[in-house]
Amino acid sequence: MSDTSTNHRKIEHIRILQEDAETDRQGTAFDHILLRHRALPEMDLKDVDSSVTLLGKKLSFPLLISSMTGGDHDDLKKMNRNLAEAAERCGVAMGVGSQRVMFTHPDAVDSFTLRDLAPNALLFGNLGAVQLNKGFGLKECEAAVEVLQADGLFLHLNPLQEAIQPEGDTCFAGLASKMGRISRELSVPVIVKEIGCGISKADAELLMAHDLRMIDVAGSGGTSWSRIEHFRRQTVNSDGLGLLFQDWGIPTPDVLKQLSEFQQNRELTLIASGGLRNALDMIKSLILGASLCGMAKPFMAPALESADAVVTEIEDLKRAFQTAMFLLGTPTLRELKDNEDLIL
Repeated sequence: MSDTSTNHRKIEHIRILQEDAETDRQGTAFDHILLRHRALPEMDLKDVDSSVTLLGKKLSFPLLISSMTGGDHDDLKKMNRNLAEAAERCGVAMGVGSQRVMFTHPDAVDSFTLRDLAPNALLFGNLGAVQLNKGFGLKECEAAVEVLQADGLFLHLNPLQEAIQPEGDTCFAGLASKMGRISRELSVPVIVKEIGCGISKADAELLMAHDLRMIDVAGSGGTSWSRIEHFRRQTVNSDGLGLLFQDWGIPTPDVLKQLSEFQQNRELTLIASGGLRNALDMIKSLILGASLCGMAKPFMAPALESADAVVTEIEDLKRAFQTAMFLLGTPTLRELKDNEDLIL
């Protein structure tokens, strides 16, 4: 694959996300979870403490700006820099999009050189796990971490996207053992991440067997990468495969429920993403066992505007999150997390 094609694909993804509202599937799985209102919360809203510590870094509330993009294009660089500055100012975590492009297009490195803008933020690098079957190894993983000065590295799993993508890499054989080896040797923790179809219980058991203990479940209900790749696939094949699978996967609340026993036994640390639309979905995810909640789409348009616009979006989300904690009578996340008594 040429340098240009990898970089151009990222621009195409952003364009389709902007132009096709239906790529956001607006999943309603969280809507079926009702929360127990407290008319007597026995606390003051101003005393709510939504902070959490993960990988040794304190966050103002458990938000991860989920992986979006990166590459050698002014818009991609602008997005990541605005997101990083906002993450620092608001005290939240951030993950970058796939860093594979920086190995084929060296100028793309600038879009991942973000630590100067976010000296204290929790930052996650990102590579496609399938690249471990395409010649990548510990050297490339360490390089991705070093460029970002990351606190952890996402190895993302996207078999559906690769199957639909015209230029997709579909050899996913033996990846669990290879990711396990990287995890044991890498200088920072590895987090295995789906991108919108979920991690099943069988997947989690396989990952744990290879000493992989952090998972971003990324269930269905949010951005459909199958649908996005459908529009790119149309230029070479109009078979409709991407639309057929646009809602494929396990909804995020169902994934969290399936993996709850592992989380409660401290065998896994879970990040909830995929279909989270607002602060209430974040609250529900934490009740179901997540330690961190990832969202991407709400920050895309603001990131193309300015860091201030991203900050405004995050502050609105945090205000709603703390209001929900108040209405549940949970002054800290300790009273909230894993507390299914808060669900009707």
